[in-house]
Amino acid sequence: MVQRVGEGKRDGTDGGERRKTKMADKFDPYRESLVLETETVWPDDLPEMNEKEKARIAEALHQDPASCAHLEYERLHTGFCRRITVTADDIARVSANA
Repeated sequence: MVQRVGEGKRDGTDGGERRKTKMADKFDPYRESLVLETETVWPDDLPEMNEKEKARIAEALHQDPASCAHLEYERLHTGFCRRITVTADDIARVSANA
């Protein structure tokens, strides 16, 4: 049985699977113009900080995505999701500019 993306199985379910397409991890002005969602990933190896500080840093990073060390675009149905994985260098840069 061939199943196309977006087409349910014979029982009417889609199996809970969603096809995601990740794009290159460099700043792309074209994709930026189509960003509909943003996501910030905080790796466990970063220093502990409170939620308010995380929110401030995440906002600063998403305001200047071209300067982020690790950036991904995920293709959505109608645009892109920008995903930034925070690095120690990103935190240092944002903190120095605060």
